[in-house]
Amino acid sequence: SCETSQLCNCSSMGLDFIPTGLTGKITSLNLAYNQIKHIRSQDLQQAVNLRVLLLQSNEISSIDEDSFHSLGKLELLDLSNNSLAHLSPAWFGQLFSLQHLHLQGNSYRDLGESSPFSSLQNLSSLHLGNPWLATIRQGNFEGIKHLGKLWIDGGNLTQYEPGSLKSIKKINHLILNITSINVFSAIVRDLLHSVTWLEVRKIAFSIPAEVQLLRVLSSSSAEKISFKQVLLTDATVPEIVSILEGMPRLVDMEMIDCRLRGTGRWQIHIQAKQSQTVRVLTIKKLSIEEFYLFTDLQTVEGLLSHLTKVTVENTKVFLVPCSLSRHLLSLEYLDLSANLLGDLSLEHSACRGGWPSLQILNLSQNSLSDLEMTSKSLSHLRKLILLDISQNNFGEIPDVCEWPKNLKYLNLSSTQIPKLTACIPPTLEVLDVSANNLREFGLQLPFLKELYLAKNQLKTLPGAAPIPNLVAMSIRRNKLNSFSREAFESFKKMELLDASDNNFICSCEFLSFIQHQARVAQVLVGWPDKYICDSPLAVRGAQVGAVHLSVMECHRSLLVSLICVLVFLVILVLVAVGYKYHAVWYLRMTWAWLQAKRKPKRVPPKDFCYDAFVSYSEYDSDWVENVMVRELEQACPPFRLCLHKRDFVPGKWIVDNIIDSIEKSHKTLFVLSEHFVQSEWCKYELDFSHFRLFDENNDAAILVLLEPIQSAAIPKRFCKLRKIMNTKTYLEWPLEE
Repeated sequence: SCETSQLCNCSSMGLDFIPTGLTGKITSLNLAYNQIKHIRSQDLQQAVNLRVLLLQSNEISSIDEDSFHSLGKLELLDLSNNSLAHLSPAWFGQLFSLQHLHLQGNSYRDLGESSPFSSLQNLSSLHLGNPWLATIRQGNFEGIKHLGKLWIDGGNLTQYEPGSLKSIKKINHLILNITSINVFSAIVRDLLHSVTWLEVRKIAFSIPAEVQLLRVLSSSSAEKISFKQVLLTDATVPEIVSILEGMPRLVDMEMIDCRLRGTGRWQIHIQAKQSQTVRVLTIKKLSIEEFYLFTDLQTVEGLLSHLTKVTVENTKVFLVPCSLSRHLLSLEYLDLSANLLGDLSLEHSACRGGWPSLQILNLSQNSLSDLEMTSKSLSHLRKLILLDISQNNFGEIPDVCEWPKNLKYLNLSSTQIPKLTACIPPTLEVLDVSANNLREFGLQLPFLKELYLAKNQLKTLPGAAPIPNLVAMSIRRNKLNSFSREAFESFKKMELLDASDNNFICSCEFLSFIQHQARVAQVLVGWPDKYICDSPLAVRGAQVGAVHLSVMECHRSLLVSLICVLVFLVILVLVAVGYKYHAVWYLRMTWAWLQAKRKPKRVPPKDFCYDAFVSYSEYDSDWVENVMVRELEQACPPFRLCLHKRDFVPGKWIVDNIIDSIEKSHKTLFVLSEHFVQSEWCKYELDFSHFRLFDENNDAAILVLLEPIQSAAIPKRFCKLRKIMNTKTYLEWPLEE
């Protein structure tokens, strides 16, 4: 199968030896995921032009000394995830062109007495290590002067001879997966002035004493440091920040998939020192077990003024304190995607004076629901150019909005908006409203150059007059079925039109029209003499003049109608049978049984201060305080209730008061009325109680219906209330007491 090809793929074929007959024509050989156990001298002798050899995930335990001697042009060798118990320098002695070597996942316990890599003068990346690697000796890396990437997996590495890595003068990217703090510190000490990017993986910094071994980093020349799958605590974070702050060239800090035990109440205050080099901070998937108790980070505000690019993604951020935003004076790029920001919390986060230099803001995948409020909260950001608020659930769009004056790029894709209004700012040059429910587009956007309308319900092209400067448009996966001459020719500056995956009815008349408009089609589609009618009815990318339609293709509507009728009849029969034999009742009972089986045992009781936290609207305070509270607190035995106007701590943040009160109460008692569902603070209390209800699998919520509430009167944002009312027993206060 490889006789006529330079690329030979023999992976996952169950081979237990390297096949014979390999010639000098082959430049790439993939033998991964087989059962090869031994590499013989003659196996690769004829493959003299081989540049890529992939042998990972086999069972190789032995290699003849001269197996690779004929591979002088080899650039990549992957021997990872095999059973090599030792590494021989003779294997690599003739691989003068080798640039990438992967040796991880084998069973060797050390790298030998000397350097296996002494002849690899062109080596660029080296990945080694395994769970059994215990020792690295001096001289193991002799011969290597420069590396683009060095990756050491040493989860059980216990012995490192100082100076072992000092022979390497320059490493662009060093990845250390080492659990021993002492070994980690010794390696870093050897490479203080050699590493540009240091990446630390799978290590725990639990107590300050462990961090002290990293003090040597303060004199490192690294420009970027990354922590991945690292454990930090409130006690060690200030120490680490203090060390990193002293690094004279550090520009970029990154934390990915890390864990933080604590609530941000640092034991010491972090003070900004003379080093102000850090400009980029990236935090992704940071796990904070009690994220809702996290502090406002007031202690680190002084370190933030020089940051220009900040990413905090998928970290359950529900608010950025205003004082923190005001300290981000140099911030130009901010990514807060995949978090829990709501409309009120965004208004507080983007307060006046906050983010004064911001140019790019990403708020996609949050909990924003009011587009008018979102735009108004950001309107004071004078330098904002690009805004991404995609994948939020706005649902409705107002007629008028207030936006930043210089906004040019706006992403509103996947926001459930059914139409477009004058709320869209006229200053835009790029607009993305893909994946909504749009049926038409008629906005006046004189500066617009790029328009993305994919995955909507449009049946015709937008008019060209309102968007005269449009250069590129994507209208994929809509419901277009034809184009007119006017629609084509009206776009004077159009260079690219992607109209694939539509419902083009490629009738003889339509096809004839397109064939006679080849000049226009060239301009719009971008491929000479081709028109993409991207549906089952035509060949993708075929020559327009060569397309011929069958009778079935010309009558697709009839065929679809017949299929729909048949499907409807089948569904009707199934519904009738299910109704007759009570199928719905059986499904409900089965689901209830499964839910009961999955529910874990109740967690041990906490230290509670109150029997119940009462959530109610101020309009209902007369009944709550004079009737309900009086009855419950004067009962025998009396109940201890928590009321916001009586028991909240003065001067404390309202959200903190709500969280603490719910956490310290056995139950949360909701007094529901028309006024309750109109209150934003009641919604917060309901949300936090809902987190507790589902995170801890307890039954902490009790609902009291003070007056009848029509289902239509409950706002859409109270989806949790609807769900609880549909699944939990609640009390109704009678109209006649």
